[in-house]
Amino acid sequence: MPSDTTAALSISHLTVRYQTEPVLWDISASIPQGTLVAVVGPNGAGKTTFIKAILNLITPDAGTVSFFGGTYKEQSQRIAYVPQRLSVDWDFPANVLDVVLMGRYAHMGWFKRPSAADYDAAWLALEQVQLTHYAYRHISQLSGGQQQRVFLARALVQNADIYLMDEPFAGVDMATEQTIVQLLRTLRTQGKTIIVVHHDLQTLQDYFDWLLLLNIKLIACGPINQVLHADNLHATYGKHTLFTTCFERKSFEREP
Repeated sequence: MPSDTTAALSISHLTVRYQTEPVLWDISASIPQGTLVAVVGPNGAGKTTFIKAILNLITPDAGTVSFFGGTYKEQSQRIAYVPQRLSVDWDFPANVLDVVLMGRYAHMGWFKRPSAADYDAAWLALEQVQLTHYAYRHISQLSGGQQQRVFLARALVQNADIYLMDEPFAGVDMATEQTIVQLLRTLRTQGKTIIVVHHDLQTLQDYFDWLLLLNIKLIACGPINQVLHADNLHATYGKHTLFTTCFERKSFEREP
């Protein structure tokens, strides 16, 4: 079990450039264990790059990242990743159950056959995302929301301590969104840390308890009731965006 005193994720001076242009600049933040965190910012803010850099999928120009006090390589079996659905080749020849079982490879090794325990874990994950009746269907035959739930099931079977998800709510219907939210809350009650790239400001307070605001530089990171306010949103999005105007109106309407 993870130590209660060690941050789930610690980032120090993380910088990423594409050619000469900075995509992330001098990002430092610490995420405690057992939190449900939204990573929020405008298009081009570096949110996906942020996730890929801390997962060592792209090489930073500077900075360090640690998970539970160790490197990504040292802690990789405790880390699960859900990429953007649109970044995946859904014509890959596999059915739903096969894709979910891929999440067990780190536990069983690439050249071993899945055990009965691996299949049990996969079926339990499919039950959690309400897709057991699609287990033998080719993934290309599923709707966008169903495909997203398959990816979540693949992450669940890893039994990780930290989950990083890139836009899991993008392009899904409300029923799927609520299913995902309930899963994330369940993971949090189990002491897991979940970091989610998110775009809907209207649902931040309902879905998350921590917030990381990003626009190439780190604007703010902390508990949502401390970080989510107009000044930080202005610094992230600019003062005249629809996002910040809607948030200010919503906040005003809540005042007694």
